[in-house]
Amino acid sequence: MENSNKPIIKHIPDFLDYCEIEKGLSDNTQKNYSRYLNKFTYWLKMYKKENIKPHEISPDDIWNYRLFLARYKDNHSKLLSKMTQNYYLIALRALLTYFADKDIISLPADKIQLPKDAKKEKTIKFLSLDQIEKLLLAPNTETITGLRDRAILESLFSTGLRIAELISLNKEQFKNLENKIDLELSIIGKGKHPRAVYFSERAILWVKKYLKTRDDDDKALFIHYRAREAPEGRLTPRSVQRLVKKYATIANIPYFTTPHTLRHSMATDLLNQGVDLRIIQEFLGHRNISTTQIYTHVTNKHLRDVHRKYHSGKNLKE
Repeated sequence: MENSNKPIIKHIPDFLDYCEIEKGLSDNTQKNYSRYLNKFTYWLKMYKKENIKPHEISPDDIWNYRLFLARYKDNHSKLLSKMTQNYYLIALRALLTYFADKDIISLPADKIQLPKDAKKEKTIKFLSLDQIEKLLLAPNTETITGLRDRAILESLFSTGLRIAELISLNKEQFKNLENKIDLELSIIGKGKHPRAVYFSERAILWVKKYLKTRDDDDKALFIHYRAREAPEGRLTPRSVQRLVKKYATIANIPYFTTPHTLRHSMATDLLNQGVDLRIIQEFLGHRNISTTQIYTHVTNKHLRDVHRKYHSGKNLKE
């Protein structure tokens, strides 16, 4: 078959198209796969294997590539962390899965084992409600930028939006708010999957106040203000990250606070109040419930602390 005789390197553009069209992966995920597979391409060329075909790759090749990753040093002469090595191997496994899906003979994806240290459960960081309140109150709402930033912080915590989803919002989606105390929006989230997000009464209040300052033609909901607070186009992810860090410093809350921390905090708050995990999965737009289950570790600790503090059995005589 023509595909079977094509070198692995030449399959990579087709694999990236497959990720976009058939798997519906986000642009960021596609870019990451491309970047991680560039390292594999580099290794193939370094060892004169650039013409190796899918059916020719062997377990020994995988082992040697893993050794290469384990010993590779970056521009600062630092070894790659186990987690970073994990990302490179995940990208290669995805390529092997693509071969299987397209009936191209190659190694099974499960022949690539991930480093044990990289399999440790991911932990999440979130803020308490007191810390959230301090963060939300940090912007100076007497200014246009302060109003915008308050609306951004309130929206992040109310909806659990990812940063890319937040900056993609348009003014058109918020027309006719005068008589509304809350709002349900349909957005296209990660992986191009649609989902509903919900703006609370409090979040809508601040979006309304912010929009009253807008008389420009820019379609973006959240925009830059620079010289003399003139509007200058849609905010970037980096801009939102910076403003969250700025207000975290002002509010004197943990340094790890990012836009995603507000997403974690929203989910954790709902879970602590007894909201079913499946509902939270829908709020967050997770395709797999296992992604949402990470939050149960937080509530498990909360339940343990409550049990330890209140369970009457501790007062019984031994």
